[in-house]
Amino acid sequence: MFKLLFVFAVLILSSNASVQDFCVADLKGPESPAGYSCKSVTKVTVNDLVFSGLSAAGNTSNIIKASVSPAFAAQFPGLNGLGLSAARLDLAPGGVVPFHTHPGASEVLLVVQGSITAAFVSSANTVYLKTIKKGELMVFPQGLLHFQVNAVGFNSVAYVFFSSSNPGLQITDFALFANDLSTKLVEATTFLDEAQIKKLKGVLGGTG
Repeated sequence: MFKLLFVFAVLILSSNASVQDFCVADLKGPESPAGYSCKSVTKVTVNDLVFSGLSAAGNTSNIIKASVSPAFAAQFPGLNGLGLSAARLDLAPGGVVPFHTHPGASEVLLVVQGSITAAFVSSANTVYLKTIKKGELMVFPQGLLHFQVNAVGFNSVAYVFFSSSNPGLQITDFALFANDLSTKLVEATTFLDEAQIKKLKGVLGGTG
């Protein structure tokens, strides 16, 4: 009986999965944890399934000398519900994407110009570090802290691919120093001294 029920459940799931070929995001509606609701198929055009926003370099005139141009469901509605997305990473000389995580996706990085030093830290605090050259790939498992740093004296460019149409992002430095958490609590939980914490809060716009 159990085997029969299991087969029946699989058939139902398979049937539901094939009801629609795709689910172009209706950006006029709210986004839920499962993504956006589907745009009416009668209103879908090929332009919903094509995105040109990664063709131009991003603006790296900022504190981290880096730019990430996303192609998530909100920018590229055709990705909605497909479990994948992409982004373009531009790193000026000295550019860095600080330690951060993507709680909703694993990541693959493909370098197309220059070289990028990248690493992630496992839950056992093992560091996996490598300088990635043009044409090489590196994977960053879902939820693990990782970073990217330009390894050359000119602009480096990479394309990044995620296993979700909305991978999420939390940058550790901003989580610690760009909020209103009191300096005393940050000091107690990070072992940094008060002066350093206030300096970082001042740089990143935090208060407290």
